[in-house]
Amino acid sequence: MAMKNQTTVTEFIFLGLSSDPQMQIFLFLVFLVIYLITLGGNIVIMMVIRADSHLHTPMYFFLFHLSFVDICYSSVTVPNALMNFLAEQKIISVNGCIAQMFFFILSAGAESSILSAMAYDRYAAISDPLCYMEKMSKGICVLLESGAWTTAFFYALLNTVFSLKLHFCGSNQIHHFSCEIPPLLQLACTETLTNQVVLLTSVLIFGSSSFLLMLISYIYIISTILRIRSAEGRRKAFSTCSSHLIVVCLLCVTGFLQYTKPSSVSSVVLDEIFSIQYSVLTPMLNSIIYSLKNKEVKTALRKMLGKLKFLK
Repeated sequence: MAMKNQTTVTEFIFLGLSSDPQMQIFLFLVFLVIYLITLGGNIVIMMVIRADSHLHTPMYFFLFHLSFVDICYSSVTVPNALMNFLAEQKIISVNGCIAQMFFFILSAGAESSILSAMAYDRYAAISDPLCYMEKMSKGICVLLESGAWTTAFFYALLNTVFSLKLHFCGSNQIHHFSCEIPPLLQLACTETLTNQVVLLTSVLIFGSSSFLLMLISYIYIISTILRIRSAEGRRKAFSTCSSHLIVVCLLCVTGFLQYTKPSSVSSVVLDEIFSIQYSVLTPMLNSIIYSLKNKEVKTALRKMLGKLKFLK
């Protein structure tokens, strides 16, 4: 009866990262710079890989698609956050919020799966280099890529379907700058136990399977590297994996903590820091890490810039 007397919420209000107008302008500029670097860096990587035939290998096939996912991942939330930093009313409809949540989970899931495929690719390259191209044929790469998007789609769809059953009738203020499941569950008037179980189960199954594949791959990779006699050989072998390990830690650790921690230990500041790390900074850092630490990408970029100068 009490729920019937309450007004049904049709839109949410983002409280964002700060209510101070000057701080919002500062945050707008920071997020804008990050977004432009994300777009520019990942587009350049995609162009370089597409233009240089020497980079038409399985490793760069996955890096190309990782850059594409990073653009999608960042574009789901950052442009809307930029508008809200300058808007007086930071409003989003309930359906729009759930749609943003779906594409956010889809992009994050695809990124996690592609990182798992990249870990397997590095294992195949280091453990058995002579059979590498046979193990990682174009068909296998396309299959792994398709599997990444398919599993991410069902992961996003499962959580979105259960979120559509939620009823919102109390507070409509989201203490966040984007729509994610944990803040939404806190605003629901209806029982959220089923949603929490579905979220935790799907994160554990999906996240654990991705992490387990990465873990097994790197156990074999490290054991193979340790068997290399020369120090230079071990250094080169490890350098091919270090970039990937950095990206995995940036994305998976913060994302896993955010979506599995109990609601009793939830903190607005901590939630926002975690969210900024895995949804805003990681897509930007991926392009920087893979370009600065990859000699082949830097060489191909110099060649492309040299050709552009020659055309002028």
